[in-house]
Amino acid sequence: MAATSTQKRVGDISDAFVSLSGQGFMPLPARYGELKGRLIRGREDDIRASWDRLLHYLQKEIPIIEQHGSNVIPEIDFEDIDKPSEQFKEELKKRGVAVVRGVVPEEQALQWKEDIQEYVRKNPQTRAFPANNPQVFELYWSPSQLAARANENLLRTQKLLMSFWHSKNPAAPLSTAHPTAYADRLRIRLPGDAQFALGPHVDGGSVERWEEGGYGLGGVYNSIWEGRWEDFDPWEASCRLPVKSDLYQGVGACSMFRMFQGWLSMSETGPGEGTLLVNPLFKAATAYYMLRPFFEPKRTPDVAGMSFLDRDNWKMEDSVTTFVQGATPGHGQELSELLHPHLRLEETMVHVPKVRPGDYVAWHCDTIHAVDKVHNGGGDSSVMYIPACPLTEDNANFLARQRAAFIQVVSGIPCPDFGGGEGESNHIGRWGPGDVAKIASPDGLRAFGLQEWDSSESDLTPGQREVMDRANKALGFYA
Repeated sequence: MAATSTQKRVGDISDAFVSLSGQGFMPLPARYGELKGRLIRGREDDIRASWDRLLHYLQKEIPIIEQHGSNVIPEIDFEDIDKPSEQFKEELKKRGVAVVRGVVPEEQALQWKEDIQEYVRKNPQTRAFPANNPQVFELYWSPSQLAARANENLLRTQKLLMSFWHSKNPAAPLSTAHPTAYADRLRIRLPGDAQFALGPHVDGGSVERWEEGGYGLGGVYNSIWEGRWEDFDPWEASCRLPVKSDLYQGVGACSMFRMFQGWLSMSETGPGEGTLLVNPLFKAATAYYMLRPFFEPKRTPDVAGMSFLDRDNWKMEDSVTTFVQGATPGHGQELSELLHPHLRLEETMVHVPKVRPGDYVAWHCDTIHAVDKVHNGGGDSSVMYIPACPLTEDNANFLARQRAAFIQVVSGIPCPDFGGGEGESNHIGRWGPGDVAKIASPDGLRAFGLQEWDSSESDLTPGQREVMDRANKALGFYA
């Protein structure tokens, strides 16, 4: 089996975001100006026309978001997971976010939370942010988290969500029908908290989205650079397989391909009560934050007044600058009303609908999301972060490293993407692989990298068989 790789430095969730770390945004090196020039050179007129069309689209779409708010977010009951309605499917493709009701029974979700709280009480050395009033815990291997990741209903939910992705290369080595587990943190946010005030952001890297050695490896955003933002397909999977989303070893920067980020609720939480906000403009919002670094206003807001956002007030940069608004190497991509004015984030960031324990919320990996600045509710806002990750060769390679952190050498150290240190290696009550084996199905064990995939299954595509064989080799099941 794979050996443990070098850990990242000790850290917490604040290290992943400039706004939480208190570092402040810094100018980028000159090479980013050269990069921007290469991306658009010779296509300036096409990109300018595409930008104008994008602003026109936003002008029409934003009032719809303002009018309907949280109601634009599609919902489905878990009991309908195998027969989603056409309306649900259309809205998920358009909005990039969904709520799945009742994935696990409420009493199970509440018991998991109670068990987590007991786990923390037994292990007061548990790291958390902020240290003086913990809200986000550096826990990856608690019994509750392991049980939730292996839960059969959750695996079925992940399969449905990932089925919305497609591949222009039918032989691409990946499978959306075989989820892999990613060991992320959990949140138990208490009433009144204002420190975990994480504003609009996108995970999966920041500058990497523009870099040739990052998302450029798969040409993910090529249609945007070619002046055809409408042709950008956020659901195309094969172009994402070569992507390197963590070029700078950021603490908390995700290395796996997460088709959806997501969390499982362990509380009853409504808008304004320390919950999630998302931007359902989705595809258009993605095109906007990708194009924003190439444009600047002719007149500032105080001079332009209400016409500041007009298309006629915006031009391509006179000379290419190093500005990539909200992007910092080693940190997540952040957005703001000031830096991304046409998105009108104050109006278009909408709360997810009220959730109950056992509900699952998922959002596409390009989606802008945030959390309430202040938790104004009367009870805790608690979730386990559990994304939906397909089986790919790179994901299997990461799974081997993650499994080693779980069971090998000094077991219980953090997931390799996150802050290093001893983690839970000395925690009382931590589960091992034998405990997982008692409660997990074969699909659950495979998701953890604890059992090999069966590439002889019937009805597999050639790409699925190939990626299973590659994954089994990466995980050491055969040479």
